[in-house]
Amino acid sequence: MKETIFIDTPGGVAGFIDLVERQDKSRQDLKPFLYIDAEGERLSRAGTISLLTISVRGLGCPFIIDIHTLGNIAFCTVGTCGKSLKDILESPQILKAFFDVRNDSDALYAHYGIELQGVRDVQLMQSACQPTTHSRRFISGLSKCIGNLLRGRKLDQWKLDKENGERLWNPQKGGSYTVFNTRPPSKEILSYCAGEVQYLSAMYRMYRRGTERWGDLVAQESQKRVFASQTVSYQPHGAGRTLSPWSLEQNIMLDSWSEVNPSVDYF
Repeated sequence: MKETIFIDTPGGVAGFIDLVERQDKSRQDLKPFLYIDAEGERLSRAGTISLLTISVRGLGCPFIIDIHTLGNIAFCTVGTCGKSLKDILESPQILKAFFDVRNDSDALYAHYGIELQGVRDVQLMQSACQPTTHSRRFISGLSKCIGNLLRGRKLDQWKLDKENGERLWNPQKGGSYTVFNTRPPSKEILSYCAGEVQYLSAMYRMYRRGTERWGDLVAQESQKRVFASQTVSYQPHGAGRTLSPWSLEQNIMLDSWSEVNPSVDYF
């Protein structure tokens, strides 16, 4: 992973937006333009957003935006192009990949009024790739998907960065959420945040390689997750979150579309 770029000023946000606007956004279905993850204290409407990590297609370094310091300024500041981060996040024409978008969307909407559009949920892509209804009964977490993607030193390094970060922020491992708001952020927290988006592009390519037939279905279900997260009844930490969203009819379709996915080592 190349060095992260930490953005904590309005000028830095404006520069990032202009950089995004200068990039080639074509062929997005083949590869989304942005890969995004949010971190904070119990990330949700009842918690906070501290950091927003964004990887831009074609650029090696991830950008980490300091939401704790900037607040709404991070989303409303415009670049020379006249666009803001809110405009980008809400644009249906700019595809954005998340891994389990639900609580990210919940927090962005509740605290900053961001209505995400153009979302592709990589967690749902992984589920759609599974060959049978039974194998799609539960959705997989990021660590399991990374474990199926990487091998050797790359996997070991990713696990180490994740463990080092979790020891700092996870109360169940002796950490505290307050480390997300410590400035300057520690090297461990920056590496942890970068790791959450580092391989989303490779996962997207791997899952899409199996078949393209469920692309529209994943797009629809991804946006349904966004809409559900904005409702009053949404439970960000409720039971049943590991169950897949597919209906009986959708599972029948996915069963008929399933193909043997070749084993590909991208690294």
